[in-house]
Amino acid sequence: IEKAQRKVEGRNFDIRKQLLEYDDVANEQRKVIYHMRDTLLANEDVGDTIKGFREETLTQVINEHIPPQSLPEQWDVPGLEAEIYSVFGLQLPIGQWLDEDDKLYEDTLRVKILEQLEAAYMEKEDMAGREALRNFEKQMLLRVVDDLWKDHLTTMDHLRHGIHLRGYAQKNPKQEYKRESFNLFQELLDSIKRDTIRVLSHVQVRREDPAEEEERMRREAEAMAQRMQFQHAEAPSLVDPEVLEDEQGEDTVVPLQPQRNDQKIGRNEPCPCGSGKKYKQCHGKLD
Repeated sequence: IEKAQRKVEGRNFDIRKQLLEYDDVANEQRKVIYHMRDTLLANEDVGDTIKGFREETLTQVINEHIPPQSLPEQWDVPGLEAEIYSVFGLQLPIGQWLDEDDKLYEDTLRVKILEQLEAAYMEKEDMAGREALRNFEKQMLLRVVDDLWKDHLTTMDHLRHGIHLRGYAQKNPKQEYKRESFNLFQELLDSIKRDTIRVLSHVQVRREDPAEEEERMRREAEAMAQRMQFQHAEAPSLVDPEVLEDEQGEDTVVPLQPQRNDQKIGRNEPCPCGSGKKYKQCHGKLD
């Protein structure tokens, strides 16, 4: 019995140790994310961070379609154009550039694309204002970090509950968990950069000309005045011509024309005046 008990206790110890090792991996990732978030909150200007994200994201996008040190025949130029439009919201005629410029090779192409992206973003900053755009960048980056971190925790939890199945494939579950959690965390960091740049690149800044704004407001005021005049002209009377309200708030019926009773009264019937006499002996009496 003691031997079986020691065996159970040893097994429980191994389980607790394994759980702690899994928790250590998650805690290390949590420290990185919290440090990133605290740094963002402390900084008033995250423009340099966004610029670095843009450069890193562009490098990844280009590498997906133009492998480094590859031949031009291996380049996927249409795919690169489509991906740049999807991520950065900018339509660039990269194929036309390559056809028109024989000296445009991989490195110079990367520089030219980055210049175009930065120029488009600077134009957006001029329209929105530097301070307004910096505030929006910070808010959006924090939101992306929070949303993706919550999704990452859910994915890690699913990985943790199913990692023991790797033992059936003669693999060490702890090593597999560390390896895959590292890959997932790297994907998280890449997604934070790409999603932030995607949102900031696709957001539209609209600024109306003061003269156009004044003209629009004038037209709206005239239209409102016309609608009010039409409503006054077509509005029905709120008072029924046959019912008026006296000062005490009681309804008084005012006939518009004399009422006439055309009902014929028999001479032997009671007089309608209430005297109790027959009609022929009262108001129906013949002179």
